[in-house]
Amino acid sequence: MKNYLKIIKIDEYSITPKYVQIYNSILRGIEEHLINKDDILPSVNDLSTGLEVSRNTIEKSYKELKKIGVVSAIAGKGYFIANTNFDQPNKVLLLFNKLSSHKKIIYDAFAETLANSAAIDFYIYDNNFNFFKKILADKSDTYTKLVIIPHFIEKDETADKVINELPKDKLILMDKLVKGVTGDFSAVYEDFENDIYHALEQLLDKLSKYHTLKIIFPEHSYYSVEILAGFVNFCTKYAFDYEVISVLKEEKLISGTVYINLMEADLVELIERTISEKLNVGQDIGVISYNETPIKNIILNGITTISTDFKLMGKKAAEIILSNTKEHLAIPFKVTQRNSL
Repeated sequence: MKNYLKIIKIDEYSITPKYVQIYNSILRGIEEHLINKDDILPSVNDLSTGLEVSRNTIEKSYKELKKIGVVSAIAGKGYFIANTNFDQPNKVLLLFNKLSSHKKIIYDAFAETLANSAAIDFYIYDNNFNFFKKILADKSDTYTKLVIIPHFIEKDETADKVINELPKDKLILMDKLVKGVTGDFSAVYEDFENDIYHALEQLLDKLSKYHTLKIIFPEHSYYSVEILAGFVNFCTKYAFDYEVISVLKEEKLISGTVYINLMEADLVELIERTISEKLNVGQDIGVISYNETPIKNIILNGITTISTDFKLMGKKAAEIILSNTKEHLAIPFKVTQRNSL
């Protein structure tokens, strides 16, 4: 009898739901001829015990395999492999720097667009360059596509060397282009410098009642410094006083200032301080927040946001995989004007 625990595996470092990992493992086992037609699969109880996951997880995996005709079931006998002649899906390594509300939007759109056309293994490297490098070294050979969001807090200057070692026909950079990466690869990205510049231009009428613009750009941040270049270019052209600050703690809030926040924690602190100092957001203090999320439509009757279209980003990356094309696509930036200006 086959030792299915050597074929069906759970990677605890992966963010991919466990039922999807089991689903992908069985398809991979068939592809590698480790599992054959008419083979009996472990019972739900046995596999649940062996993998230390819930029965519901196993049942969901088997149910999804039944949907594509790979697995069937006979009452009293259990589950077996009914068909091994299925379209082999793309095997995608999806590598994000962190998980956040807008990254979830990207993932959901990406996974929904691919549907059953690809097996996705999803990893988070927490902005840690060494962990990023290790995941690629250990796993990149086993995938047909490598979809990477390349944001790092440290060692960003060597990212191009690591990425250039990857097969370019597999590579899709998402969210950010990395200087120095060469070859014929695909990318779905933000044009950080021009995006913020043109977004602020769209808000010029609202901004004209303020004299100073300040952007909160943390010292140790994975955000692109191109954002600062676009911010400075705008302030210089339209004659605004401006400042780049790294923390709010020592900042004295002065009426007539607009604050642009990148980090959600800075938005919370900024709002708490304006309320405690009896300043009015949208009159005394202006607020612009990076990255649209549903909650920003509610806070203080609405926070103005500048944001890329994360849903479109995920969808377009998936479409590149489905069409197997090579392209560089800048995702449009969107301004949502609300009462915070």
